[in-house]
Amino acid sequence: LSRAGDASAEERSVLLANRAACHLKDGACSLCVADCTSALELVPFGIKPLLRRAAAYEALERYSLAYVDYKTALQVDCSVQAAHDGVNRMTKALLEKDGVNWRQKLPPIPTVPVSAQTRWSIPSAQAPGANTPPATAPQGERDETAAGMERARMLKEEGNEFVKKGNHKKAVEKYSESLKLNKECATYTNRALCYLTLKQYKEAAQDCTEALKLDPKNVKALYRRAQALKELKDYKSSIADIKSLLKTEPKNTAALRLLQELNRA
Repeated sequence: LSRAGDASAEERSVLLANRAACHLKDGACSLCVADCTSALELVPFGIKPLLRRAAAYEALERYSLAYVDYKTALQVDCSVQAAHDGVNRMTKALLEKDGVNWRQKLPPIPTVPVSAQTRWSIPSAQAPGANTPPATAPQGERDETAAGMERARMLKEEGNEFVKKGNHKKAVEKYSESLKLNKECATYTNRALCYLTLKQYKEAAQDCTEALKLDPKNVKALYRRAQALKELKDYKSSIADIKSLLKTEPKNTAALRLLQELNRA
């Protein structure tokens, strides 16, 4: 289709949005973002790529970008419940992260032209019987995805609460349930921390490896895998992880201290 140029823009946008949905289900959130961005370049203000990119940004904990996409989706179609729910979640997350002035740190929210708004609400005259707006046709699928993502987020938060209480076994259960619904980098690194505390070093290393598949430069994953590998007496691999981490954060004191311990081991 790419060889067809502008004539195939809409079809290519649909295919990219569909592939983005697959990436989102697989937990490959960065790939989902890339496909949605390409889809939106071809057909601006498409509901599906906006919602899917927002969900991916949310999973990556890039809450301000998720907020912008959810708000943009609501300009296109104010009846989309998944977007309303997303705005509410992001507002809460940004308030916790950046305080009362969180709105000042937001990227600009694009203004959706009237033509883009009406595209989703007025059936095409050339499509007989097209009485259902495209935006509402996949509502069940959108709701299912949004509900799964929300459930995964709630389970992760429950796990975080158990960690605060020192109940790492229960936290592992919650993180495991969350990961069945959404393979998120932060959930893997959180569970890895629990496994380290429980002295389940092989499991901790495996979780960090899974996190690094999603985010190859994740500092927490590199540090916690290095800790686990040290306990497993795989000093060479542990040192390699710490050196990779220090390329990203050369002044990370915890990593520098662990490297000193490894060099003495």
